[in-house]
Amino acid sequence: MASTLSQLQFGQLRGLRAKLLRRYDHRPLVSCLSGLYGCRWRRHERRCTRPEDCCCNKLEGVSVALLVVTFCLTLVFLYFWGQAKNDYNDFDWFNFGNLGFWFPWSVVLLVIAAVFFTYVTVLMLLAVCLLSEGQKLYLHWSHKIGILVSLTFSIVATAVLSDLWSKEWTTLLLSFQVTAPYLHVGGVLLMTALAWPIALHFFRMSSRVRRGLILGVYLSMLSALYLVPLGLYSPCIKEDGTLGPAPALIGHRGAPMLAPENTVMSFEKAVEAGSEGLETDVTISVDGVPFLMHDHTLRRTTNIRQVFPNRTDTPAAMFTWAELEGLNAGAWFLSHNPFGTAGSLGADDRLQAAEQTVCSLQAFLQLAARTDKRVIFDLYRPPRGHPYRDTWIQRTLDVVQNESSIHSSQVLWLPSDLRALVQDIDPELQQTSGSRLPLEELQSNHIVTLNLHYSSMSTELTSEYAAANITTNLYVISQPWLFSLAWCAGVQSVTTNAPQLLSSMSSPLFLMSPDEYNLMWILSDLVSLVLIFIIFIFHWWRERRLAFCSSSKITLDNGTYSKFRTDLHLPVSSSGFPISCLPVHSLSCQTQLPVLICSSTRSAQEQSPSVLPVCHYLNSGNQVLQ
Repeated sequence: MASTLSQLQFGQLRGLRAKLLRRYDHRPLVSCLSGLYGCRWRRHERRCTRPEDCCCNKLEGVSVALLVVTFCLTLVFLYFWGQAKNDYNDFDWFNFGNLGFWFPWSVVLLVIAAVFFTYVTVLMLLAVCLLSEGQKLYLHWSHKIGILVSLTFSIVATAVLSDLWSKEWTTLLLSFQVTAPYLHVGGVLLMTALAWPIALHFFRMSSRVRRGLILGVYLSMLSALYLVPLGLYSPCIKEDGTLGPAPALIGHRGAPMLAPENTVMSFEKAVEAGSEGLETDVTISVDGVPFLMHDHTLRRTTNIRQVFPNRTDTPAAMFTWAELEGLNAGAWFLSHNPFGTAGSLGADDRLQAAEQTVCSLQAFLQLAARTDKRVIFDLYRPPRGHPYRDTWIQRTLDVVQNESSIHSSQVLWLPSDLRALVQDIDPELQQTSGSRLPLEELQSNHIVTLNLHYSSMSTELTSEYAAANITTNLYVISQPWLFSLAWCAGVQSVTTNAPQLLSSMSSPLFLMSPDEYNLMWILSDLVSLVLIFIIFIFHWWRERRLAFCSSSKITLDNGTYSKFRTDLHLPVSSSGFPISCLPVHSLSCQTQLPVLICSSTRSAQEQSPSVLPVCHYLNSGNQVLQ
C-alpha cells in the first residue's frame, strides 16, 4: 500500500514536471496579439524566435526603442498634467484672455494625454506578451505613425507648458513627496513582471554579449529602483503624535466652485463651508468706491459686452460705481461652469447666482465683521489719469476704518506700498508680506504673516518663521494631496477654491509612520527579489531541459528529419502536415535519454520557426508533447 502511494506521488511529480517542461502553443492568443500589434492575423505571417536569434530585426528594434521612449514621455506628461489639476482654472482663464472665448482646454488636454498614453501602453503590453510567447516583433506601419504622433504631442505639449507654467514643475516635485512611496511600489511591480520575458530571452540567447547587455541593464535599473527610497523625503512620513493641527482655510474669492467669484453669495458659501478667512481683490472706481474685481477688465465675470459693448476692454477702475452696480456678475458662472460644479447647484442657488452683482469692499468687510472672519486682499493701483491714482491706499484705509464695522486686527494687510505709513495710521492691521524676505527684514517691517505661492512650501522655512511668530499662508491650494502636504509641513493656513472639500478632511492623505514606510519599502523589495530569483531559476532549469539537440542535426531540408519522417511512416493529413508525435528511442542525443520528435510542421519553405522539430529529453520516459 505504501509502495503504491509512493509510486502514485512519484507519477504525479513526473506529470507536473512534464507540464512545466512543455512548450504550449497558445495559437488563439498569439494570433490575437500578432494581429493587434502587427496586423498579422494569419499563422504563416507570424515568426517565432530561435534560441540564438534576437527578438526583432534592426528596423523593428528602432521601432521598439521608439515605443519605449514614447511610453516614458507620455507617462511623464500625463502624470505632470494630472498633478497640475490644482491650477486648471488659471490655465483655462489664461486661454480665455488670449482667445476671447471660454473653453475647458485643461480637461481636453488631459483627455488627449490619457488617450495617447493608453494607446502606447496597450502597444507596450502587446509587445511584452509577444516576447513572452517567443514571437518575433513586427509593428504595423499604422502603429508606427501613431507612436510618432503620440511622441510629438508629448514633446510639444511639455515644451509649451514648461515655457508658460514653469512653476508646474515645482508642483510635480512636490507631488513626489506624497506619491513617491507608492510610485516606488508600482515600479517594483512593473520590473518584477518584466522579469518573465527578460529571463525567457536571456536563457534562449546564445550571444554572450547580448545576454550580458540585457542582464546588465535590467539589474542596474532594478538596483536603482530598490535603492530609490534612500533618497526620498516626505513630510507626511511622521512619528505618531507629531502631526500639528490642520491649516485654517481662507476662501479664495469666496467659494468659487459653489458661486460666482467675488460676490456676496460666494463669500457666504465660503463661510458655510467652514472657511476661517476670506480672500479677494480690490480696485477703486473712477468715483472713489473700492469694489471687488480680480481682472483689470470686466469681460470675464460680467455682462459688459451686452451693457457697454464699446467699453469691453476699458479698465474696470474707469467705470463709476453706478455703472458697475448695473452689471450682472453671476450669469457667466452658470454659462461657463468654470469648475464643472454649477450643475450640482439647486434651483434656488442657481437663481441666486444668476442675480449676483459686483460687490463693494464695504459690503465684503461688513460680511466678514458679521461672521467674525479674517480678510486678506490684493489692492490694485488705479491706471494713469484716474483721480485716485495717488491716494488709493488712503481711500481703502478710510473704508476699513470708517465705513465698516470690521476690527483692524481681522485685516491681513497685504499691499506693500506705503507700508510704513499704513503702520503708523493703523498699527492694529496685521501686516502681511507677499515675498519671502530675510527674517530680519520681515521683523523690522512688523510682518506677522507670509502670503506665498504653494510652490514655496518648505517644512524648514515654515518652522523657522513660526519660531519668530510669523505664520505662513499658501495660495491657491484646492487639491486634497496638496492640502495634505501643507498640513504635514506645518503650514498655518491656505487659500483655497474648495473650502467645502478640504474642510471635510479629518487627516492628511498618505500619512504614515517611519516604521510603516520602512516595512512597505523593505517588504516590497524582498518579495520582488524572491520572485525575480524564482523566475530566473525556473527559466534556467526549463531551458536546459528543453535544450535543442544540436548534435543530432535535425533539419527541415532533405536531411535527417525528412528521412526519419519517411522511415517512421508518420500519418500525414491532406494538407501535408504530420499529425502525430511519436517517441523515438533510436535517435541518439548527447544524453542517453529518450528523445521525442514532434513532426507537426510544414515543408521548409512554409513552416513557422515556432514549430521547428525539437529533440526534447525527459527523465520521465516516453512523453508525448503536443
